Amino acid sequence: MKIILAPDKFKGTLTAPEVTMIISEEFRKQLPCADILSVPLADGGEGTAEALTVSSGGQKDFVVVHGPLGKPVQASFGFCGKTFFMEMASASGMALLEKEELNPMRTSTFGTGELILHALGSGADEIILGIGGSATCDGGTGMAEALGCQFFDQEGKKMSGLCGGTLKNIGRIDSSCMDSRLKQCRIRIASDVRNPLLGEFGAVNVFAPQKGATAEMLPLLEDGLRNLADKTGIAPDLPGDGAAGGLGYGLRVFCGGNMESGAALVMDSSGFLKALKGADLVITGEGCTDSQTEAGKICSQVSDVCRTQGVPCILLSGGIRCTREELLKHFSGVFAAGIGRGGLEEYLCHAKEDLQSAARSLAVLLSISLRTGK
Repeated sequence: MKIILAPDKFKGTLTAPEVTMIISEEFRKQLPCADILSVPLADGGEGTAEALTVSSGGQKDFVVVHGPLGKPVQASFGFCGKTFFMEMASASGMALLEKEELNPMRTSTFGTGELILHALGSGADEIILGIGGSATCDGGTGMAEALGCQFFDQEGKKMSGLCGGTLKNIGRIDSSCMDSRLKQCRIRIASDVRNPLLGEFGAVNVFAPQKGATAEMLPLLEDGLRNLADKTGIAPDLPGDGAAGGLGYGLRVFCGGNMESGAALVMDSSGFLKALKGADLVITGEGCTDSQTEAGKICSQVSDVCRTQGVPCILLSGGIRCTREELLKHFSGVFAAGIGRGGLEEYLCHAKEDLQSAARSLAVLLSISLRTGK
């Protein structure tokens, strides 16, 4: 029996590789003859780089860059050969800031540019960059500045320290001095955010409030991104341009990056699609399954792919906040590890032991089913 473990991270508690390790250990005890393959997944957000590094057999490393407010942070990344796996959240993410520090008028993607620069200096010919979890709304200008792009204000004075609040001052952009190695490096942008750069469903109106933007900041940030688009001369009209505070647009315009579905990219690059051939069962899961899961989160995408291949897919998540009846339209079975916990804090404290117990119970059920043929 071939079983593939393909979960997302359990956000706030366990990484995707940790989840696969816990489930795998319990399954091997109950199903010693099963061929159990671990393929940790992600959707372009936090955990993407680690999932790809683990599944590719690559190495993990760190580099010090400037965080979203300019303070030094240790950003992690992975690599396998000349392919580098990176996350903007590691350099420019909300998780790097305290709640009172969140302010998209001041935050910058400069550190993300430094991450890319490090990969180029290490001989990268391909970079897979997950752009979820950003603390920024600078249209990728900080990233571009780190890579050599020059920005000038309305009076022709060179600008530095680009951030959300300075975009409105851009008068001219000179990208001719950007690192020439970008031309030899393929940049794949992993994100399942399809929002445009501007407008009602754009980077500012949908995402900036959760990054600390007040009602007064919103029109200023919107005007800044509109001015940036005007000065680049490239229409912000592609789905995903608004991802990560406009970093999706900046990577496309300044670095020639191509937007791809984060979930689909990771499923392909991790070897999941190849491994699915000949599989008897797939187990996926996430920290909390809710109505958003059915709207295209990675667990539902895993289920969709399994259905096309005729492979049963079981959902094993930390918690479930929607009806099982709806989920059973997509999954062959649905299990919650944290069932019976009183609240979020209690659930977070017991995530590992709850997952161990749930995985053990599921493995026992599978073992009985194999013995009885039911």
